[in-house]
Amino acid sequence: MKTYAWICDDIVAELKQLDDDVCAEFHPAFTWVQVPEGVMPARGWSAVESGTEWTFTPPSDPVLSKPEVQALIAEQRYVQEAAGVIVNELQIDTSRDSQSLIASTGLSAILDPSYRCNFKTLNGFVEIDAGQILAIAKAVRAHVQACFDRELELLQAVEASTYSDVMLNEGWPDPAPV
Repeated sequence: MKTYAWICDDIVAELKQLDDDVCAEFHPAFTWVQVPEGVMPARGWSAVESGTEWTFTPPSDPVLSKPEVQALIAEQRYVQEAAGVIVNELQIDTSRDSQSLIASTGLSAILDPSYRCNFKTLNGFVEIDAGQILAIAKAVRAHVQACFDRELELLQAVEASTYSDVMLNEGWPDPAPV
């Protein structure tokens, strides 16, 4: 079985696998090229003829504008921000809703050092006291701030033209025990 590529405006428009010569099936105005063995282009790849040989290359990654990269960084920060933290073996939700609830619970703990409550972790409910509430609030705040700090570092790298795509998944805070 042979693989053929239909080339339209120097782009692979379609691929076919046939036992017979593809030229017998299509009008001669169509540019069908037998793909060399060991090469497997896909639709959208560029195709360049050099003499009697064709070279196939994948499309380059799209170049994002500065605002698109900045939005991508902010989106990644939001995902990392909500990844959660572990405080004294308790898995704590750090979504925006949870941050708000933890902040208000922390205020109750500051106003009343004997305050206790049933607190819902990602593992279920636990009863905690004011000291534990404040430890959770501090850990969540530190985690969220570290996410924003990382976002700022990446945005500064974009401005300095030192940003690379691999940086997007590096340097975020670890939700390890605090």
